[in-house]
Amino acid sequence: MMRTFGLIGFPLGHSFSKKFFTEKFEQEGIEDCSYELFPMENIDSITTLTEQDNTLMGLNITIPHKVNVLPYLNDLDDAAKTIGAVNCISIENREGKRWLKGYNTDAFGFAESLKPCLKAHHTKALVLGDGGAAKAVKYVLDQLNISYISVVRTAVPGAVLYEQLTEELVASHQLIINTTPLGTFPNIEGAPAIPYHLLTDQHLAYDLVYNPEETAFMSRAKARGAVVKNGLEMLQLQALRAWAIWNT
Repeated sequence: MMRTFGLIGFPLGHSFSKKFFTEKFEQEGIEDCSYELFPMENIDSITTLTEQDNTLMGLNITIPHKVNVLPYLNDLDDAAKTIGAVNCISIENREGKRWLKGYNTDAFGFAESLKPCLKAHHTKALVLGDGGAAKAVKYVLDQLNISYISVVRTAVPGAVLYEQLTEELVASHQLIINTTPLGTFPNIEGAPAIPYHLLTDQHLAYDLVYNPEETAFMSRAKARGAVVKNGLEMLQLQALRAWAIWNT
C-alpha cells in the first residue's frame, strides 16, 4: 500500500523536509512512500486532509501551526506536552477513526546536535528570542541542567532586553543560541543585536538558522574566536526522528 507523508504550514516555499525525504526515498529505494507539501492557511483544514486521504500516515508541522494544531490531536508525547508545540504527527486508523499523535522532534534534533559541542564551562546560556523554537531549546537546556536567560526585544517577565546584556552577563553565559529568524536567506545581513565584541574563544554560538550555511550571527561570533554551529544537523536529526516515529 502506498503511504503518504507531508508538511503543513503557510506559506510553504523552499521546503527542507520535501527535499530531505524525497532524496531519502530515492537513495534507499523506498518505492511505496511519497512526501507532499500541504499549504494550509487555516489549521481547521487538517481534519479534512487526514480524513479524506487514508494513505496519509504522518505529517511534519511548521510555522504558523506548531501550537494551534494541538486541539486537533488525540495524544501528545512528553516533549510536546511540556513544550506546548508539535512539529511531527503520526496518523493511525483506530476503530474506523483517524488517530493523530503529536511529537516534538525539534527538541531531539537540537539536543543531539548540541551535546557534542558542549564543554564543561557551558553551564549557562543566553536564548535569543522567545517564540516556538525557543520553547524546544529551553526544554533541552532544562534536561541538560544548563541554566538560561531569555533575551528579547520587547520586555516580558523573566527575560532581559538586548540592550541590557552587560559584560558580566555575556562573560558568565558562554552558550548563546539564536532562535530568531534573523539572518535567514534572503535577508542575510540580519543578526541579533548582541555585543559581539564581548565574545571570546570560550563561547559557543549556535544558530537555529541553516540557510545561509554561515549566518551573520555566526560569522561575527567566529571573528571573536567563538565556536559556531548552524541548525542544519538539528533539522536532519529531527527529520530522521520523525521517520523513526512513522515506522514504529
